[in-house]
Amino acid sequence: MTSKKRCAVFDADSHVVEPREVWEQYLDPEYRTLGKHALWREEGEFNSYLKVNGKVFRDPMNPNIPRHAIWRPGMTWEQIGALDPHTRHAPTKGASDPQARLRDMDAMGVDQAFLYPTWFAEGFHLVEDPDVAFALARAYNNWIADFCQAAPERLFAAAMIPLQNMDYAIAELRRVAQIPCFRGAFLRPMFLEGRYFTHPYYDPLWAELERLGLTAAVHPTPGLWNPEWTSHGPFFEKIKGRLNHMTFMREVGGGPFAGGGNGQNVTFVALPPLGHPIAPILSYWLDNHMFVASTLIGFTVMQRYPRLKVVVAHGKASWMEEVLEKMEASTLTVPLLHYYPVRTDPEEMWKEGHVLLGFDAEERMIQRLPHTFAEKVVWGSRYPHHDTTSAWDAIATLRQAQVDEVTIARMVGGNAAAQFGVTLVQAV
Repeated sequence: MTSKKRCAVFDADSHVVEPREVWEQYLDPEYRTLGKHALWREEGEFNSYLKVNGKVFRDPMNPNIPRHAIWRPGMTWEQIGALDPHTRHAPTKGASDPQARLRDMDAMGVDQAFLYPTWFAEGFHLVEDPDVAFALARAYNNWIADFCQAAPERLFAAAMIPLQNMDYAIAELRRVAQIPCFRGAFLRPMFLEGRYFTHPYYDPLWAELERLGLTAAVHPTPGLWNPEWTSHGPFFEKIKGRLNHMTFMREVGGGPFAGGGNGQNVTFVALPPLGHPIAPILSYWLDNHMFVASTLIGFTVMQRYPRLKVVVAHGKASWMEEVLEKMEASTLTVPLLHYYPVRTDPEEMWKEGHVLLGFDAEERMIQRLPHTFAEKVVWGSRYPHHDTTSAWDAIATLRQAQVDEVTIARMVGGNAAAQFGVTLVQAV
């Protein structure tokens, strides 16, 4: 790992964890009871859960290890994996405290950071009451704006937008556009009220983001803590949950399954666990893939809003080559019937568009093909998640792949600053 850098680093994918103050101090008093009913994260001594629309959903992961906020500078993935699951581990202070965050950024070699939510990312779009959603969005945005005030030249944020009501969404977009720390609007690629982002309902959103110059900050989550399992990845977790509550019949001594005999030679054996959780591995990639292919290209959002800026974070970047290849073949060979006229040159449209993809320090294809990705990627640490990497890691990995310093500077800082409309500063 290197400890020297020759450029400013902009972390385009990092997170805060919302404290109780968002609900208890920043939420309008008249909405505090309703707000806790609509969306609330409880972190107790003995159990954790997410409440959405009054329904409680227990944490499916080990609540003793807050993997959404466990990493600290200097920790390795092996050390995180070796944590005692029977001991309660405190979350990283920098997840909710701006001064601690700045100290961690210094240790990570990060000069500036773009902040995404955690629990609002997981459950906010599921809130059913549009008025409560509007109040919650204002509360979160006011809290994160104060958080960023600790270092206005270093901390920037994605705003929560109440898409439950497009009038409210546009009103909040226009409000946060006047607050310097907001450089984008958070979007989670999922179905909202039965509509995906390919629905014409969202056309006013794209138009207003383009007009205001705010970036569409697209970030999936695994969907493990919400009632709808609103990601592609959790399918396997659903099946696992069902299988682990079932048993199967096996004839003692081998042979075929018992077929309804008297049961004298039949035993019931519980199915074993199915190993690693799959949703945190697959959902980011699958959800981002779906959003780019269906919404930006297939639904012609890039085509109809050519100045719209988009960052698609946390899901690897190297899959884009295959998406473009498949869409190019499809548009040339399949008759296209569409709500809007569709271009048949997605690869050229991709080159022309203002859409960047997030990559991390461990992404092998980014190391091998920097000439393909150098102009279309932004680096993200994923702080303080369990799979966080530092700027030192990213720079060392790219140098080891013999990427030149000018290209490294673009990939770890310049691209993100330009996309979010931020002046780069080198504070570390």
